[in-house]
Amino acid sequence: MDMQILQASKSDKEAAVLAASGKVLSREQLILRLTEIAGSEHLQSGLCALTDYVGAAHYLLVRCDLIQESGLDFVVSSDWPFDLVRRLASELVSGYIRTTEMEKCLQLFQPNFAGLPDDVLLPEGVSRQYCSLTFNVGRTRLSLMLLFREGFILSPERLRDVGLLAGYYSSFNRYGETKSDRDFELTERELECLFWIAEGKTSDEIAMILGISRNTINNYITSVMRKTATKTRSEAIAFAVRNNLV
Repeated sequence: MDMQILQASKSDKEAAVLAASGKVLSREQLILRLTEIAGSEHLQSGLCALTDYVGAAHYLLVRCDLIQESGLDFVVSSDWPFDLVRRLASELVSGYIRTTEMEKCLQLFQPNFAGLPDDVLLPEGVSRQYCSLTFNVGRTRLSLMLLFREGFILSPERLRDVGLLAGYYSSFNRYGETKSDRDFELTERELECLFWIAEGKTSDEIAMILGISRNTINNYITSVMRKTATKTRSEAIAFAVRNNLV
């Protein structure tokens, strides 16, 4: 496979110029930003900062110990297109099964580059090659998977910084040792809608209760199902009950 993400052999001058212009955080600014939001339980904010810092287009954070389970319960947080995550699930499972324990341990010391299947649809301009950084938080092993734009020049120094800081930042967020404690990034409105559909209310009834339109309610519910990787309202309710969200 041709290398689509070009790795700079020296410090990335372009990133330095962008940092100086204020478009990309410097290392010191990134550390300060992560320190400010660490422990805020908004895992997505820190992951977005790390993604921007390394110049990636999208991030996917997964729990390696849950990859072999059915469904998408291994996903901690992501802004990858949902269909891509669902399609990639089987690839991750098969790849994880084929990996030896020694190889899994070595992944903690170096980034791993892999290609997405040719039949998956990607956002325009995004490379089919992704990079995964594996790290431990306590006894939990996590992988941060990054998508880049085609032809992007990747700075090894910034990638190393992200690998180190991802573990630091994740350790302050209580997505936890169990599935129920993870951060699913649901807003207050989304949680309200989830509560009311668990109570058996229709979209029209929830709209009347909350004083907003039926279309807005449906949008919230669609967002809930996307974030929780469920396909129907019944699945979303079951997910919410299992994870103490309602």
